[in-house]
Amino acid sequence: MNATLETCRRVYNSLLNDRNFQYDTEGKTPTRFDQQKSVLAWSKSFSEITEVHSQVLQNVAVRVDLAYRAFFRRVKSGERPGFPRFKGDGYDSFCYPQSGFSVHQSSVYLSKIGQVKTVLHRPFVGKIKTSTVRRQAGKWFVCFSAEQEPDPLPPSDLSVGVDMGLKSFAALSDGTFVESPKFFRVDEKALAKAGRKQAKMAKGSRERRKANKVLSRIHERIRNRRHNFVHQTARKIVNKFGLIAVEKLNVKGMVKNHCLAKSISDSSWSMFRSVLTNKAESAGRLVVAVNPAYTSQMCSGCGNIQKKSLSVRTHKCLGCGLVLDRDTNAAVNIKALGQQCLPALTG
Repeated sequence: MNATLETCRRVYNSLLNDRNFQYDTEGKTPTRFDQQKSVLAWSKSFSEITEVHSQVLQNVAVRVDLAYRAFFRRVKSGERPGFPRFKGDGYDSFCYPQSGFSVHQSSVYLSKIGQVKTVLHRPFVGKIKTSTVRRQAGKWFVCFSAEQEPDPLPPSDLSVGVDMGLKSFAALSDGTFVESPKFFRVDEKALAKAGRKQAKMAKGSRERRKANKVLSRIHERIRNRRHNFVHQTARKIVNKFGLIAVEKLNVKGMVKNHCLAKSISDSSWSMFRSVLTNKAESAGRLVVAVNPAYTSQMCSGCGNIQKKSLSVRTHKCLGCGLVLDRDTNAAVNIKALGQQCLPALTG
């Protein structure tokens, strides 16, 4: 598998180099289909290419094309473009997009590689479409994408507003809170220790590779815990509520605040919204993203807007006298905005 990954990496860099060269000399770039033909031609000259399944190599050309498309999309939208780069150790996966693999009880067959022992994480549901082999923190994973029918839950008339925060992970409009586990903060000292040890090792040495593996394992542990927490939290909300209103947050802009960037990234708001939306769609629930402007400042009882700094954690309305937790008040306002959008969405 390491040999397959290395061949795919070299093919990727060659295709990227061809695109850059043709653009510099002719002012245009080859299409994805042109490059797929080029890979087929290279297989007649380079024996190592023939040792990789043809569709895996075709997928490498697709990745180069997607990298260019993403670059031009960012240019048009005014984002920081980030020109496609040549791949080094960061190239960590290859994909069988249609065929060349099969799943057995305790193993997976991969064309040109052979039978690989596996531990199945869960039973398969639906028709398997693609297989992606990924190297992560020194371990290998096989990820399958499958096509399946939605599994709707029984209808629910309950609605909820969700206010994302830093003190607590989320505040719900029904007055409950989801505490933030702060996985990165918990393992921050371990990361710093592993990072210092890695920095002392000579580059390319055996000790450096061991230190890299230790550092990768800590990051993997943080990532897995965060992923598990987000999925469980989203599942609980989707199971209970039929309408879920969330904030449409500009997380990329918010992390530019260096005082809050680490805490915002550790809270994984974007991942939570994506997972929540996917689970709700499968379960027949409705997720509405609303504009978060003034949801923390506006009184959920009378609509009076009263400015307050982030340090003020209790909402005290001077108009109607409502006293409520700041985040709960915001969640109630988010729920009301979501309910206002409901007729337009269902009509």
